[in-house]
Amino acid sequence: MPIYLTDTTLITDTVFTREVAVEIPKINYTGKIKEVTVGAGSKTLTVGGETMYPFYLFEGKMPHPPRIAMEVYDASPEDWAEAALEPFKDVVQDPVAWAKKCMTAYSAEMICLQLASTDPNGMNRPAEEAATIAKKVANAVDVPLIVWGCGNDEKDADTLRRVCELCAGKNLIIGPVGEKNYKQIGAGAIGYKHTLIASTPIDVNLAKQLNVLLGNLGVPDGQILVDPTTGGLGYGIEYSYSVMERDRMAALTQQDERLQFPLVCNLAKEVWKTKEAKLSATDEPRLGDPKKRGILMEAVTAVILLLAGANVLIMRHPEAISLVKGMIGDLLKE
Repeated sequence: MPIYLTDTTLITDTVFTREVAVEIPKINYTGKIKEVTVGAGSKTLTVGGETMYPFYLFEGKMPHPPRIAMEVYDASPEDWAEAALEPFKDVVQDPVAWAKKCMTAYSAEMICLQLASTDPNGMNRPAEEAATIAKKVANAVDVPLIVWGCGNDEKDADTLRRVCELCAGKNLIIGPVGEKNYKQIGAGAIGYKHTLIASTPIDVNLAKQLNVLLGNLGVPDGQILVDPTTGGLGYGIEYSYSVMERDRMAALTQQDERLQFPLVCNLAKEVWKTKEAKLSATDEPRLGDPKKRGILMEAVTAVILLLAGANVLIMRHPEAISLVKGMIGDLLKE
């Protein structure tokens, strides 16, 4: 005969249930993520402003949802997986047409123009030429525009400084800005009113230090976003997650004002350059359909970064973006 134990009473044959009031413990947050408004005109967006850990809606407020920027490249990609290239095959030769397709066909709320062709180890496109392309894209879109350099400090200093000048007043989001070029690019952002992406290599202390330097230079807090640097799924993302988590803990519970900035994660190129995203079904049949694999790798990476505190995600495949937008909607339901 079954025996059930309820509280301290021994009961046979019958099970009694009762509702017990449970009070969920809550953290007392003393900090708040700063709000940053990007773009110009009628489609500006504000990110940040949360007063609790990511999506902990029972503890605080998240006034602005995370946003997704769709990638556009300034030159036709040569090494993309077929699944990633397929939605944009008809526009990859023209970054302006590519950006417009992202808006009209996929309802992009932000665009990220990757100036990959400026890389000195690649095409080494001149700074002036790349800045002119950025201006054409900026004039063609009415959503906030991120202009992302090649990652070479010296070349980015020349290119992004010129982008700031040619696109004066459009409140672009310019990056990556590092310790070696923040003065040159920062001066342009101050003078021509753009937002900067402060980028450091997966380290909380380095991120704080760069934010301090930008503040000392005179960049207003409302014009700073932070790139903590990220890897793709299975390629060091746990390090990125830990750093972002510590960043948010310091910002929200330790009142560290120089870490209270929205986070940007440039994840798409990190995901799609991995061998797992590029392997065909013939090369590795055990991994299943390569299109679904790549899309899910990008979507899962994005969700992980959202849970770590990302405010802006830079993504590539429309289906991955759709999945992540659905997840954001579900997480924001109270």
